[in-house]
Amino acid sequence: MKEITCKLLVIGAGPGGYVCAIRAGQLGVDTVIVEADKPGGTCLNVGCIPSKAMIHAAEEFFATAHMLAGRNAMGIRVEAASIDLAKTMSWKDGIVGRLNAGVTALLQKARVKIVHGRAAFRDGKTVEVETEIGLQVIRADTVVIATGSEPVELAALPFGGRVISSTEALSLRELPKSLVVVGGGYIGLELGTAFAKLGSAVSIVEATPQILPQYDADLVRPVARRLGELGIRLATNTTASGLDGDAVSIETSGGATEHLPADRVLVTVGRRPRTAGSGIDELDLDRSGPYLRIDDRCRTSMRGVYAIGDVTGEPMLAHRAMAQGEMVAEIVAGRKRAWDKRSIPAICFTDPEIVTAGLSPDEARAQGFAIRVGQFPFSANGRAMTMLAEDGFVRVVARADSGLVLGVQAVGAGVSELSASFALAIEMGARLEDIAGTIHAHPTRSEAFQEAALKALGLAVHI
Repeated sequence: MKEITCKLLVIGAGPGGYVCAIRAGQLGVDTVIVEADKPGGTCLNVGCIPSKAMIHAAEEFFATAHMLAGRNAMGIRVEAASIDLAKTMSWKDGIVGRLNAGVTALLQKARVKIVHGRAAFRDGKTVEVETEIGLQVIRADTVVIATGSEPVELAALPFGGRVISSTEALSLRELPKSLVVVGGGYIGLELGTAFAKLGSAVSIVEATPQILPQYDADLVRPVARRLGELGIRLATNTTASGLDGDAVSIETSGGATEHLPADRVLVTVGRRPRTAGSGIDELDLDRSGPYLRIDDRCRTSMRGVYAIGDVTGEPMLAHRAMAQGEMVAEIVAGRKRAWDKRSIPAICFTDPEIVTAGLSPDEARAQGFAIRVGQFPFSANGRAMTMLAEDGFVRVVARADSGLVLGVQAVGAGVSELSASFALAIEMGARLEDIAGTIHAHPTRSEAFQEAALKALGLAVHI
């Protein structure tokens, strides 16, 4: 095939890659994007979008089933509740398909050339792509590596058969009667909770003393309480040592062993950068552990080679990758840009949800700040009461001297929708007085943000 030359080559059409390519195309940069699978990457195809679809379906089914059982405070009752998991998955696939088509249309609109196949570097400016019709060589002035990440496999529980990753979990056509989730991070808890609501007997095995070990105990407590209400068994300080027939062998830190029945074993112990077979490992690129090291413009140690998204390490968040991709596209187009983000919000879509933005109280103190903390419970929020969702709170962390907001955290039903307000406050350099002085609509959960700021100022009204 005829060799392709371009100004910008983007390898990987996940959230970071396709945003980078679209923005570059909009700015008149001659751009080619290479993707081995469907556009959208892990997030759209086997991650964020399908998991949230499944979580919503599970919540709807669980609510309906509770109405059937008469366990509904509003007095609503129904005659029967059942679920066709294959149909649920088809509905999820339909959403993914619509978004796939949307990404492709946007790339085409921006005049980005799409090459389908797996790219492998020949050198820092040249890749070869194995396509359906033969080998395609692409040469570029600038290359952006956006190859993403993949699930980490355990030696004791290799993927295959009954042992699955989140990818396979989001494609099951039959509900497992028993599910053991190995790894109590956000992926394991989100999917484990969904399967429990659909009717599976779920156990979660976590090696550390606390589920969601990256969050502080106050945020995790309402989630752990809800898991217990759903009948999910938690085994912390515990490791999985392998399969024993139809069960998973686990061992506690004290040395005790046990076997947990498991139709399926979902391993969610982390993700690693996806570089195998791409030739990236043969390039002279500096690393930070297993990840590609980048500077504040997403430049790698090789001139003309950028890297964005999960391949560059934590936080592995689609919105971080998107922001990086947009920035790199503008740099390639000749604009002056640098990474200057005060806050990247993170959300755990558990029940209840968790949102964090900026610094936690402990992180702020560790950086030497004297702080003021204001916390407002949803049990005192009218909207939460009317939604039968009073568990949780909003917490604001600010400097004691100036009131500058350093961080905001929340746990509660629907708090994911507050994440933009939290991040914006930090990004814009808001102070407690700014949050407290902003009129928040009543009745909404967002009032808890204002009330938490008032509490930090010693001016609490509703608590």
